[in-house]
Amino acid sequence: MDENKFSFENEEYRRTYWHTCSHILAQAVKRLYPEVKLAIGPSIDNGFYYDMDSPFPFTPEIMENIEVEMRKICKEKLKLERFELPRDEAIKFMEEKDEPYKVELINDLPEDAHISFYRQGEFTDLCAGPHLDSTGRVKGNAIKLTACNSAYWRGDSNRQTLQRIYGVAFPKKEELDAYLQRIEEAKRRDHRKLGKELGLFMLTEEGPGFPFFLPKGMVLKNTLIDYWREVHKRYGYVEISTPMILNRQLWETSGHWFHYKQNMYTTLIDGEDFAIKPMNCPGGMLVYKSEPHSYRDLPLRVGELGVVHRHELSGALHGLFRVRCFTQDDAHIFMTWDQMKDEIKNVVRLFDEVYSLFQLPYEIELSTMPEDHMGDEKDWDFAQETLKEAITEMGKSYVINEGDGAFYGPKLDFHLQDSLGRTWQCGTIQLDMQLPERFELEYTGADGEKHRPVMIHRVVFGSIERFIGVITEHYAGAFPVWLSPVQVKVMPITDRTADYAKEVAAKLEAMGVRVETDLRNEKIGYKIREAQMQKIPYMLVVGDREAEAGAVAVRTRAGVDMGAMPFEDFAAKIGEEIKNRVNN
Repeated sequence: MDENKFSFENEEYRRTYWHTCSHILAQAVKRLYPEVKLAIGPSIDNGFYYDMDSPFPFTPEIMENIEVEMRKICKEKLKLERFELPRDEAIKFMEEKDEPYKVELINDLPEDAHISFYRQGEFTDLCAGPHLDSTGRVKGNAIKLTACNSAYWRGDSNRQTLQRIYGVAFPKKEELDAYLQRIEEAKRRDHRKLGKELGLFMLTEEGPGFPFFLPKGMVLKNTLIDYWREVHKRYGYVEISTPMILNRQLWETSGHWFHYKQNMYTTLIDGEDFAIKPMNCPGGMLVYKSEPHSYRDLPLRVGELGVVHRHELSGALHGLFRVRCFTQDDAHIFMTWDQMKDEIKNVVRLFDEVYSLFQLPYEIELSTMPEDHMGDEKDWDFAQETLKEAITEMGKSYVINEGDGAFYGPKLDFHLQDSLGRTWQCGTIQLDMQLPERFELEYTGADGEKHRPVMIHRVVFGSIERFIGVITEHYAGAFPVWLSPVQVKVMPITDRTADYAKEVAAKLEAMGVRVETDLRNEKIGYKIREAQMQKIPYMLVVGDREAEAGAVAVRTRAGVDMGAMPFEDFAAKIGEEIKNRVNN
């Protein structure tokens, strides 16, 4: 660990470096534009930001000026010095500097708080730290201000609107260049951009947060759902469907009416309160409870592709990643306590199969008992140890997220890594010791007595919509053949071979291949380029020679010319790729 102490591999050092950069940013702004008022400036997962109250917008030209000044501050090698002040002196100090946001922060600190500041040259900021010892530790030529957005003071939409300048920095210029290249690649892969270009889905002002899936997007969505059903059937799940609207009494029993109502859409039916479901779980409880169960029925694995609605704030909406309506690929597993470990392993094996198909490696995070929890601590300890043992016995590692479990049970979160190295939390295995209690679920044990089952909530994709967003960016829209909305496009060189092109397309369609023909009177090069832009895996060019020989000239979206081959050979090739879900 010591050799990496001052390396970006060390998260503590990385955050300290970026925190220092936020102070350099604030100092640069105050030097150039002293009328700007400072709010807060922390490090974040991918750099740093500073919130400021400015009478003018931070234009790209102004951002460049700030960057130049930041580089100067780095070259000045200013020492960072920490000092403390009593509350009254701290308030007076910031009032004299005309920094009202800092004064408010000090006033809100606990009475016994140590009120600390950091000084660098002529600039001093209220801060708990930590920081590097000198601005010279930061490489000025490896700093980049990346964006400026609006942000509410203290996250309150009723307070002042501030400007948030984002930045990033690295110890070496080469590392910054590589990061910026990844950012540009991420923009190119943005699922909102590709979704529009490829005709997958659309977002409208008439339905903010409610995505519209277009014909090609529906093919993609239904193909994922077909795969989901196939793999769950093999792992012993049955599928149900529960109503989208259920009455208030149900949501009071589940606890959502009291703890989640602000995110629920409600309505009146026959004078009674109802809610559109924000999750599938309570309906699943009613299904279990609808008939008696014996220990011989357990474990009972019940899957549901349920459409749920959640009232997300408009500012939080983001393409398919954060929506107000989505299909959650839920499953609820009802089991005895001694079946818990085997069921966890069974879920992990299912996750392994699904995520490996999409070439998405993952890391596991175990979230443990929070302070605000329900149930016996002995049950929590048993559940947490069982989660640990299950994944350890499978040869997998995990990190602890202390105290971040749900109030009703610990959980495992699966963070997937895409082709750009970004992580996405998709899969979850959530143990629940409370809903079975709230709904008074029972099974008859081998002893003839009534017992309470324990339950697992789990999702693989998380939501179908969000997973589509993730894999669209992961594959940059070039989905594997089995997933592609259009798998083959057949293009005649001249009108003379149009009939042969139609014949080829009909044969492929009869095999179940998703195929289109391009019979337009356009140059073949133009047709090929257009098909490549649409990310279609295979283009079949047919001219007189191909028609006479019963062949096709095969090109790929990557620009590879595979040459002419008998139609039967190509049909066998693509049939095998689709059947085996080849990742190409």
